[in-house]
Amino acid sequence: MWLWQWHWERDEIGADDISRGTSRVKAFADLYAALDATTKTNEKIDALSRYFSHVPPRDAAWAIHFLIGRRPKRLIESRKIWQWATEEAAIPDWLFAECYDAVGDIAETIALLLPPPAASSDKPLHHWVEERLLPMREWDEAAQRDSLLWAWREMDDAQRFVWNKLITGEFRVGVSQLLVTRALAEVSGVDASVVSHRLMGDWQPNADFVRQLLSKNTGDADISRPYPFCLAYPLEGAIQDLGPIAEWQVEWKWDGIRSQLIRRQGRTFLWSRGEELIADRFPEIEAVGALLGEGTVIDGEVLSWKDDAPQPFAQLQRRIGRKVLGSKILKDVPAVLLAFDLLEVDAVDAREQPLESRRARLAEIVQRVASPSLILSAKIEADSWEYLAALREEARSRGVEGFMLKRHGSPYRVGRRRGDWWKWKIDPYSVDAVLIYAQRGSGRRASLYTDYTFGIWDGDKLVPFAKAYSGLTDEEIRQVDAFVRNNTVERFGPVHVVKPELVFELAFEGIQRSTRHKSGIAVRFPRMARWRTDKKPADADTLDTIRSLLPG
Repeated sequence: MWLWQWHWERDEIGADDISRGTSRVKAFADLYAALDATTKTNEKIDALSRYFSHVPPRDAAWAIHFLIGRRPKRLIESRKIWQWATEEAAIPDWLFAECYDAVGDIAETIALLLPPPAASSDKPLHHWVEERLLPMREWDEAAQRDSLLWAWREMDDAQRFVWNKLITGEFRVGVSQLLVTRALAEVSGVDASVVSHRLMGDWQPNADFVRQLLSKNTGDADISRPYPFCLAYPLEGAIQDLGPIAEWQVEWKWDGIRSQLIRRQGRTFLWSRGEELIADRFPEIEAVGALLGEGTVIDGEVLSWKDDAPQPFAQLQRRIGRKVLGSKILKDVPAVLLAFDLLEVDAVDAREQPLESRRARLAEIVQRVASPSLILSAKIEADSWEYLAALREEARSRGVEGFMLKRHGSPYRVGRRRGDWWKWKIDPYSVDAVLIYAQRGSGRRASLYTDYTFGIWDGDKLVPFAKAYSGLTDEEIRQVDAFVRNNTVERFGPVHVVKPELVFELAFEGIQRSTRHKSGIAVRFPRMARWRTDKKPADADTLDTIRSLLPG
């Protein structure tokens, strides 16, 4: 019997070290430190595998829960945690504030300032989560304070740090769900695609779930659970490098909510790629489920669709943001599922079938259902890459993002894989804007100013236009960080107002009018394309120029 099987069947471990099977929260703290200390994929997987090989199911369940991003919301207000930590450390408020300003991460600041630990907790992770963390939501302030102080006094430095991350709702570490899946597959011997499938959807972090997750009997899937999505890589190199165009199926790349429509055992489910059930937001698509055959799963894009054309993504947000969908919003913003793949038919997994076969069956289903809320994504007929490149120039006017290129004969794979699916997107919009505000980042960037707000000219004043966090090199981040520290003119809490001297080119995917933004404009997926050291603030774009980019 494997070591992990023995531990998980007993569900309790008394050794003192992770290599001997510890169930203490220390093992989770050590795992966090190991993951945070490396950027190498294999080292991360090794650390995860070692951890999952020696902890009981209840601890493993919560570890998986947190590692794949399902962290709890902040349970206690930051100001209270700040106040109690200051009292416990016996330091004045101003000193805590100065330390926080230097460190940039409240969890780390508290762990550094608390009195030296007199103990190291020997309680398992599930104890701290189920008996101390989650119940805090129902406790009064005095009980919360007592519990938090007790926890700090029971833990060593590493444990305090991770505990603080959980308490503040800021638990993040550099692993993806894919890496966690690979480690679990390595430990259990269950195929990674099965593990990935079982991690999708709604599940509760308990011992039974972990045992089911890694069970070699693969016939116990939850009827509602979607398949892991197959994702495309951005096109690399010249389009001609893909070979003859006849080897590829070409479709428009739609700008909506990637979703799976599932019909199993007489019930309908609509899952977003973000692992949310969204059928209640789109009842017209849910109604399509009743018209599907038993055991059908369709992959597609939820779009706002009107007058035979897609509507801006902002229209979908109107649907998502409402608690109650009245008849007016349903009429004004009708939604469809634009179907482009068939993952299950007649209760049989179809993902390994060739693309053409899946597509043909999907076309038959869409035709038979004959619902205006289920549309087949059109194939684009092109006899040359040159023709396709010319057609790509029409993408923005058509309300799409470019093309999806899918190799004939390809299966539907798990996750993002190179070779079979590519996305050939249109070039993003870009504008030049001035850095006006800065905030500290999080995680590894907690001590650096990496979160920026950019302004554009409205007459003779700069108005906030967009926020961006990515796009700069590490060296550029350090230079901007130094600029922020030396050129702050005002502060509003964590926000530093800086001298308007640095100009950046911002790239973004979409633009629309917005009453929520001071500029009257909102953009999608803004990021820094480059630092324009060759430009002065006066060279930045104006609000009138950016308004000219608005559709219609």
